[in-house]
Amino acid sequence: MDLTCTPEEEDFRARLRQWLGEVLPRLPAPPAATDWPGRRAYDTAWQRMLYDAGYAGLHWPRDAGGQGATPAQHLIFLEETERAGAPYVGANFVGLLHAGPTLAAEGTAEQRARWLPPILRGEEIWCQGFSEPDAGSDLAALRTRAVRDGDAYVINGAKIWTSHAEVADWCELLVRTDPAAPKHRGISWLAMPMDAPGVTVRPLRTLAGSTEFAEVFLDEVRVPAANRVGAENDGWRVTMVTLSFERGTAFVGEVVACRRVLGALAGAARANGRWGDAVLRRRLGRLHAEFTALWRLTQWNVSEAMRAPARGGRGGGGVPGTGGVPGTGGSVFKLRYSHARQELYDTAAEVLGAGALDVDHEWVADRLSSLSYTIAAGTSQIQQNIVAERILGLPKGR
Repeated sequence: MDLTCTPEEEDFRARLRQWLGEVLPRLPAPPAATDWPGRRAYDTAWQRMLYDAGYAGLHWPRDAGGQGATPAQHLIFLEETERAGAPYVGANFVGLLHAGPTLAAEGTAEQRARWLPPILRGEEIWCQGFSEPDAGSDLAALRTRAVRDGDAYVINGAKIWTSHAEVADWCELLVRTDPAAPKHRGISWLAMPMDAPGVTVRPLRTLAGSTEFAEVFLDEVRVPAANRVGAENDGWRVTMVTLSFERGTAFVGEVVACRRVLGALAGAARANGRWGDAVLRRRLGRLHAEFTALWRLTQWNVSEAMRAPARGGRGGGGVPGTGGVPGTGGSVFKLRYSHARQELYDTAAEVLGAGALDVDHEWVADRLSSLSYTIAAGTSQIQQNIVAERILGLPKGR
């Protein structure tokens, strides 16, 4: 992997910096964290600005509506937008980082034409309906049932931890279509409209006070069979594509954010006298090395995804390259990143001292949020199993 930027890449960075410098001062103040309609409007407006400027779906393939940018340009975009303090994807994150890339890799031409442009323009929000109340971390133990009835599926069941369900237009939904099949082989991946009759959303309040998750109850919900991505009962394979994005590339912008927080922590420690603590300085130094290594792993994962051979998809055709589908290296990244983020905010509490209890401090909310990262996108125990079995080739545990 060549980490040296070419003249073309440096020109891309300069143009992006100039654009960010022009548009960011004109943005309105972001809405309150509890104002979900306001947050949706703010996040989708920013997405539209990216689209109009040619930065939406930067690394998506051109035939999916993206810009076909190189991995290096994608990473430059993440670095520069984070350093400039630009809005993150926010309520758009499931569509842009999970559902959209999955549709680009696995959807039919009709599905890609229907759903990808509205995602890129910020016109439609997606949520994720994977986890279930009784399944725990065993995603394949889902019980939400879909029975074929003519040209539609009739769905009954419940989902939990459904990200942004209360403002979403669509849900990437996993359902069981063959209860007699082995649990990994009787699942299908559907795109469900959230305004369909029989869909009930109940927001959940997190430790940090946010309602970004919800319970979703499905009572005789009809979803067109044309909304199935992949073959019937092949949803587990499609889901692995979705989870590859969730674990492999969805967090990369946050690595840059953590590096920025780490620099701010060092500055705060110098300002409040904690810098004299040699143990604390060593912790900060080790975290600096940790996040530098994670950024290098990110660069490697993105580069490997773009160079990987074509994989099946789109009804048995082939996806040029992989559509950027990350490999199992994404599990290595997610496993280490989730723990490093928690260590970062534990260290922030040391630097802040009593200030770590100030609920109005921006790092306090981030610290509370960091506690969920060893659970979100597959628990650390699941990631350890993936690394052991799929990367190291160790036998499955009994």
